[in-house]
Amino acid sequence: MPAVPPAAPDAVLVVDFGAQYAQLIARRVREARVYSEIVPSTMPVAEMLAKNPKAIILSGGPSSVYAEGAPTLDREIFEAGVPVFGMCYGFQLMATTLGGAVDDNGAREYGRTPLAVSKAGSTLFEGTPTEQSVWMSHGDACSAAPEGFTVTASTDVVPVAAFENDEKKLYGVQYHPEVMHSTHGQQVLEHFLYRGAGIEPDWTTHNVVEEQIAAIQAQVGTKRAICGLSGGVDSAVAAALVQKAIGDQLTCVYVDHGLMRKGETEQVEKDFVAATGVQLKVVDAQERFLNALAGVSDPEEKRKIIGREFIRVFEQAQAEIVAEAGAEGEDVAFLVQGTLYPDVVESGGGTGTANIKSHHNVGGLPDDIEFELVEPLRQLFKDEVRMVGQELGLPEEIVQRQPFPGPGLGIRIVGEVTKERLDLLREADAIAREELTAAGLDRDIWQCPVVLLADVRSVGVQGDGRTYGHPIVLRPVSSEDAMTADWTRMPYDVLAKISTRITNEVADVNRVVLDVTSKPPGTIEWE
Repeated sequence: MPAVPPAAPDAVLVVDFGAQYAQLIARRVREARVYSEIVPSTMPVAEMLAKNPKAIILSGGPSSVYAEGAPTLDREIFEAGVPVFGMCYGFQLMATTLGGAVDDNGAREYGRTPLAVSKAGSTLFEGTPTEQSVWMSHGDACSAAPEGFTVTASTDVVPVAAFENDEKKLYGVQYHPEVMHSTHGQQVLEHFLYRGAGIEPDWTTHNVVEEQIAAIQAQVGTKRAICGLSGGVDSAVAAALVQKAIGDQLTCVYVDHGLMRKGETEQVEKDFVAATGVQLKVVDAQERFLNALAGVSDPEEKRKIIGREFIRVFEQAQAEIVAEAGAEGEDVAFLVQGTLYPDVVESGGGTGTANIKSHHNVGGLPDDIEFELVEPLRQLFKDEVRMVGQELGLPEEIVQRQPFPGPGLGIRIVGEVTKERLDLLREADAIAREELTAAGLDRDIWQCPVVLLADVRSVGVQGDGRTYGHPIVLRPVSSEDAMTADWTRMPYDVLAKISTRITNEVADVNRVVLDVTSKPPGTIEWE
């Protein structure tokens, strides 16, 4: 895996036709210990094949293959000798492109559906039951397989629910094997990867670390690098990985921008330095960031301001590091960032997807940045980053820490960011984290943003008097990788204790509310 974008060679490409599950397909391939990468269906087939993929998976999508403007693929993709697996829309596209029949005959199926496997020993279905439950979501249905294909499964209303062509290594299923509701879906996917495509499952955490170290060394050479260390999992693992690659050529810069949680700075200085021995420079930039954010309420503008100021601080740190080292002319040419794959996807980068938000590492950087970026985690999901951290020997307190956004509490205040509001939110956040830890819920909850609705006030009664205070929002979520999430069903007694303590102990807060929105439609953070 290269340290700089795009993709590793010999990846399994997941062609995204607008499916809600495209990222999940990529994750499931990785769970099979095979590297995967998502590409848009608009990418020319020649470019896909130029990546030398080990296999190609065609995702589902909301369109009918017969709809005007529906996504298509050049027939060449099925004739290039690369194993291809079509799912749902991708299955129907394969069928129509190669001469099969797909009809709008009213044979709609949504949700759990019984599947009858007619060729139990086939490449896809070897070792799975002849009757199994799968997850369907389609209107059109395949009524005839292309010439040379064997029909291997059907349902009560769809005669061709799976087909296979071992000679050409082309396979397809009408359903979604990537979702957990398809009871043997992962097994079917792995059969395609291992048996159909002949791929060895050798993409392991150890290999990721080795490949990234080599890529970082090749990119940085003998020059120096700095890393923006926030104390979060992503930047910590990125810093540890780069330090392992280039040693004392790396200096970590921790920017105390005043947007961190209570006790954060002390934890970074103590725990991370003790664990890695990395060179750490702490920059006090609280006043600078507050001045830059003064009067700004728009969340996108806040993110971009914070990203811009980070870079300006790093440029200042660059000169100071060179001066302190006494190495006149020594070049600090690289900036290490803990950018993850979901950050890239949600910022509209690399997949042809919509821009959901400007990530501080992706969409929030200024155009005149003077550093070359080193992003060793750019192709990884969060749980994969944690595994890399464990492989590098980082302590559990760092590796298993709940995610925290780079812009910090600046995007957990809905409204203008001020010192008073930050202090208020810091106290509420500290109480919530204390009680979640005391209840033993740290591993059950992926993340629990605590949000201050700074521009909202509500009526309350405290001390026999009327109050007009701010609401605090608790946003506990469960997730595998932050691409999708559901709100966590926390015990009521824990919620009650958090609410009571916040309203009793944090001045100017008289109401605590619970966010019970999944992602989608909401994002994990409020801004």
